[in-house]
Amino acid sequence: MGETDLIKLYSQRILALAADIPHARRLDHPTATVRKRSPLCGSTVTVDVVVTEGRIDDFGQDVKACALGQASAAIAGGHMIGRTRAEVERARDELRAMLKEGAPPPQAPFTGYDVLEPARDYKNRHASILLVLEATAEAMAEAEAAA
Repeated sequence: MGETDLIKLYSQRILALAADIPHARRLDHPTATVRKRSPLCGSTVTVDVVVTEGRIDDFGQDVKACALGQASAAIAGGHMIGRTRAEVERARDELRAMLKEGAPPPQAPFTGYDVLEPARDYKNRHASILLVLEATAEAMAEAEAAA
């Protein structure tokens, strides 16, 4: 990865997102908690959700990831309250398709992922970028199973 590639990948917008992650806290009484780790880079995300009537009522996340994983958590975190499992799973699938197949970024309500389109070329970063949506989808499934 050359210096110009790094500058393109770690844009000011990505670094600003990484520095300001919404809901960057653990919840005291979550309905479900899921911790996901990317074996390739060691990034970890722990997600807590409070689910009421099938929607995320409260959301917390502890993110220990590269700037791209942090930016992804910031984008997702800004949209989590009020989301259903189906919406989170769709965003996860759309983000995966964007990274791996060149598909468009996730649709509303999970807008903003276009900033991570340059990461398509860096397969070793994909897992970190996907962690927050994978963990949230899994937490939603656990919350439904417990209900």
